[in-house]
This record gives sequence, C-alpha cells and structure tokens, in this order.
Amino acid sequence: MNRVPARAGRSLTGPVWPSGCFLRLLTPVWRKWTKAAEVSRPVHVFRYFQNKVAPNTMARALIFPGQGSQDVGMGKALADAFPAARAVFEEVDDALGEKLSALIWAGPKETLTLTENAQPALMAVSMAVMRVLEKEKGFALKDKVKFVAGHSLGEYSALAAAGAFSLADTARLLRLRGRAMQKAVPVGVGAMAALLGVGLDVAEKVAAEAAQGDVCQIANDNEPTQVVLSGHKTPIDRVPEIGKKFGVRRAMPLPVSAPFHCTLMQPAADAMAEALTEVTVNTPVVPVIANVLAAPISDPAEIKKRLVEQVTGTVRWRESVMAMAADGVTDFFEIGAGKVLSGLVKRTAPNATAQNLGTPSDIDAALAALTS
Repeated sequence: MNRVPARAGRSLTGPVWPSGCFLRLLTPVWRKWTKAAEVSRPVHVFRYFQNKVAPNTMARALIFPGQGSQDVGMGKALADAFPAARAVFEEVDDALGEKLSALIWAGPKETLTLTENAQPALMAVSMAVMRVLEKEKGFALKDKVKFVAGHSLGEYSALAAAGAFSLADTARLLRLRGRAMQKAVPVGVGAMAALLGVGLDVAEKVAAEAAQGDVCQIANDNEPTQVVLSGHKTPIDRVPEIGKKFGVRRAMPLPVSAPFHCTLMQPAADAMAEALTEVTVNTPVVPVIANVLAAPISDPAEIKKRLVEQVTGTVRWRESVMAMAADGVTDFFEIGAGKVLSGLVKRTAPNATAQNLGTPSDIDAALAALTS
C-alpha cells in the first residue's frame, strides 16, 4: 500500500501555527509598525495580519458517513421540516427512476441495507443536510470549511457537497457502485472481519499470515485500535486464531454480503472507471481528502482516478483524520445519518471536537459553531 501520512506539524495546504502563534506574529508586526518607511498607516497592520493569519483560521472539516450508518426513517424529519431537504429526495428519486425515499423512510430495513440501496440513500440524507445548511441557514461551504472527506461511499457525498458532482450523477454512480460491488464476488467466496485493540502495523502482520496465497488485506484503517480486513473467506476465517498471538483483543466477523475494498473488487473498479468517463467532474470548492491517499485533491482527473482506486484500495480514515488535524482542523462535523465517524474522530484526534448533523435539532445545535 502507498501510505504517506502527514507528519505532525506539517500542513497539507500551508503552515500550521502552534498555540501562542499570535505572540509570534505580534513581534514582527510591532517592528514593522515602528518603521515609518515600511508602514505609514494602520491599514498595513490589518493587511499583515490578514495575509499571515487568514489562510490558517478555518479549523473546520465536514465528514460524510459510509455504509453501516443507515437506518429506516433517516432524513424524514429533515424532509418534513425543510423544502430544500424534500427537494433533494425528490431529485434522487427522479435520477434513479424509483421512490428510494419511500424505502429510506418506511423500510423494510433488510432492503434498505442492500448495498445498492444503502449507498445512494446515505448520500441523499447527507445532501439533504447540506441543502438545508446552504439554502435555509445561509451556510457557505467554501467560506467556512477547510476540507471535506467521506468514508468509502461518503467520499462521493463529500464530492457532491463540494460541487464536484451533480446530485443526480452522484445518485446514479452510487447505485451502479453498489450493484457492481455486490456482483464482483459470488456470495460466500469473500468475507470481512474487524480487528479490535490493535493498529495498522499489527493488522498487516495478521493479514499477511492469514492469506497463505489467497487475498487478505486491509480494507479500512478506521482508528488507532480498529482495522478491518477483507478478502477470501478462508483466510478471513483464520484471522481470529492468528490474531490471538498478535494481541488482537477481538476479531469480529462482519455481516457483509461481499468483501469490500480488496483486490477481489477489481470487476467493480472496472465498472466505475467506465462510468466515471461519462460523468462531468468539476473542481470542488474546497479540497477533498481522498480515501486512498489520506491527502487533499482537487483536480477532476485525479478525483476520477482515486475513486476507481478506492474500490479495491484501503480506506485510510485514521490517517485522513490525522492529516486534517495536523493541518489545523479542530472541529469535525459529520453530515448525515449516524455518529460513527464522530466516534472515530474522537479516538483518533482526542483534542478535536466532533458532532453529527442529521436532524433539524442537530442543525440548530451545531449552526453557531459551524458558521462562526
């Protein structure tokens, strides 16, 4: 795997000033202020502070949940309360040619949980929140947020929120992605398991020993003590026993229908590569942290490339959170259903804050912090 974690103290987009930086900035300003030849009017001080401080003042990131956060009824309160939210669900329904909104709000849960439904459904809820913030609460993403990021399918939601994809295209892409991932591997051939109590280094050793010629690789590096493996069922079945000698506290098989984010998903990656050639990708209004890089990207061609790689690659979520925190992000806002990512953030960056926006009351509670 190509891991290039951001080093502490190094910024993804510029320098990150440590606490107390105001005093560091004040000294050179004071020196400039006393030199009449250099500074003749107070406006120069404002410009100096503006140039030095403004690029680093945005400490917020929006994060978008992945599969597993879905629940019947999600987004219904938003649609009932806000016309902008209702319009999102209607547009997604039109794009897919079916009433996905009815399934989201009434179930049944087992049908909603199918990956071809869960993926566009979770995106719809996230985008409903975004539309409420933007159209009814006066929120401007490019002025208030430094990065957006999403976990697996959530990366598509993040891209849609940042204007890289249209809502309709995102819904169709995620429906295709869900179906392609499900079809890539026959049922029963693959499996996934979560390792609890160990980090990436140990998980890689467990995966290497379990593989024995089959596919067994890191699917999700979620937080410092939670890593998910994916691959053929036989090596995944070996993981609990092998894990014991490496100090794994618990190896938990996951109830999934396919082995996501491993090389067995190559047919799905090929399908997404073809689909993405037919979709317009705009430059996002803020950088998007790519799952497979744990680094920001904005170029439309690279966005397509990394989304294809993501199907078979590792979701480097822990590193993504660490990179954003190293670049000055202190406040994370999870946009959409559930609170899974908020928990992962708190365990990865303990000094950061994280809160979820999935209901009207959530939006009201977070609005001041999100727009100040």
